[in-house]
Amino acid sequence: MTHMQETKLGLDTLAIHAGQEPDPTSGAVMTPIVLASTFAQAGPGRHKGYEYSRSGNPTRRALEACIAALEGGAHAFAFGSGSSATLTLLHTLRPGDHVVSGDDVYGGTFRLFDKVMRPMGIESTFVDMTDPDRVTTALRSTTRLIWMETPSNPLLKIFDISAIVAVGQRAGVAVVVDNTFATPMLQRPLQLGASAVVHSTTKYLNGHSDVVGGAVVTSDASLAERLRFLQNAIGAVPSPFDCYMVLRGLKTLPVRMRQHVATAHKLAERLARHPFVRRVAYPGLPSDPGYALASRQMKGPGGMISFEIDGGIGKVRTLLERLSIFTCAESLGGVESLAEHPASMTHASIPPDLRARIGISDGLVRLSVGLEGEEDLWNDLATALSAASA
Repeated sequence: MTHMQETKLGLDTLAIHAGQEPDPTSGAVMTPIVLASTFAQAGPGRHKGYEYSRSGNPTRRALEACIAALEGGAHAFAFGSGSSATLTLLHTLRPGDHVVSGDDVYGGTFRLFDKVMRPMGIESTFVDMTDPDRVTTALRSTTRLIWMETPSNPLLKIFDISAIVAVGQRAGVAVVVDNTFATPMLQRPLQLGASAVVHSTTKYLNGHSDVVGGAVVTSDASLAERLRFLQNAIGAVPSPFDCYMVLRGLKTLPVRMRQHVATAHKLAERLARHPFVRRVAYPGLPSDPGYALASRQMKGPGGMISFEIDGGIGKVRTLLERLSIFTCAESLGGVESLAEHPASMTHASIPPDLRARIGISDGLVRLSVGLEGEEDLWNDLATALSAASA
């Protein structure tokens, strides 16, 4: 399938076919897992596009082509984890450069900015991006990158991608969007002017909680050239088997996301009416501060819900221990529903004072709503909430 053909197809079709022609040797409909570490050359430098699997692999190339098509980008690069995708992208920066990041980001991303890049001379400022003017205020002459997650993790704040891209363009600063929570099914940041999109393919793109991976997508040719070099030089690439597994998961991404959104929306409405729930963060609720923007910017509010209960960590522990269908576990985006406590799990690397300042309280619970029945999930939550409130 050529790029020209791909641009005319819908996302449901691209998820199944983009980058995945039948194998020319055998006719296999499914992309083969090419486990070779090295490839035969007819002579020095005379090869069929592959030399060594760190540099390139047919299974990985198929995955990269599919993710690029879904995001509407010209180039995609697959990595061994979302963190390695992020870190490789950050290696396009140099000592003395500055990053403006959303204050509500995945704890592992904060850790990379604060504990890995800062000692290397790359400073970061964390701001609430719900107001683009705060981004403008945080810019320095040395700012080279604006980093955002929207919906954010774990508070599900919605940031105006187009407005923040405009801030970056005026200052000559690239904007990167972590699109893990929304996926290209609900939001395509490159179409809104972002320079690059980052994914933890571990999550919704794979969708089955059995692979760790990451990706970066861009249409910027110079950035793509640099990323291609860094991908090979650093070598944080996924195995061919993991690439195959993510490709397999992508085929059902559109239908999975529709169901994740439908069930999460209903559960969020029911949680908002529960007397023990102090507040619910879900951009599909009209009461949510990001509702209007999410309605314009996204095709759906996503499958993630965060809510806060009274009583702090003790009550949260009771709630999480009483759940039977929701599994208490980190990560998200799989077919099974997960529940976690950000303050002590996914965001524990963020200092307590910063967590408190941005709203990650000890009473906050984050849900990844899976594909189980809505009534079963609600009964599970209601039983756990009843136990926690006793």
